[in-house]
Amino acid sequence: MSMGWKHWALWMGGLATGWVGLSGTAIAAETVVLTYGFLSVDIPIEDLQTLSDTGETSDELDRLLDVTSQDPEVLRTTLNEPVELNSSFLDMALSSPPGDWLLDQLGEMIQPASGEAGGRTALRAALIGAAADDNQVTLMELMRVYPSSEIVVKGDRVVEGYSQLYEALEPLLDLAAILQTARESTNEDAE
Repeated sequence: MSMGWKHWALWMGGLATGWVGLSGTAIAAETVVLTYGFLSVDIPIEDLQTLSDTGETSDELDRLLDVTSQDPEVLRTTLNEPVELNSSFLDMALSSPPGDWLLDQLGEMIQPASGEAGGRTALRAALIGAAADDNQVTLMELMRVYPSSEIVVKGDRVVEGYSQLYEALEPLLDLAAILQTARESTNEDAE
């Protein structure tokens, strides 16, 4: 009897969780290098979480938003705006050529700091991790689970780009659902 993809994914997820547990704590973003054009400021992720939760800005974040004439409420809305993503099909959708293209586009806005390799892989992992518990992703969740201690977020591009995430992913998720249904049908016929 063959193991279904869901069972395999759960088994692999458990194995990965166990590995992280044995090897220490998982890497997650602690600092966001928030850029607006030529300006950039290192912001602790906790400062962005405070903005996300309460609307209050730290002195550093307030100065950056002031200099760039950005409205803190627009950034807060962007941090909290949920994008509905079916986590069951997200990995399949992002593991396709169109998914790679989408990850590359998002990678222009959110990327590991200091030119670390694996930005596409890290972004894929962050999207899947952020969607895992509730089938939706917010930018705040994405940054919190991003597997790098420091990430660069291009604030002047992320507001527009992040809002287009679902529009770009929706056809990929639909295709992944169709492929999964076909795969399940083929497996049932084989039994």
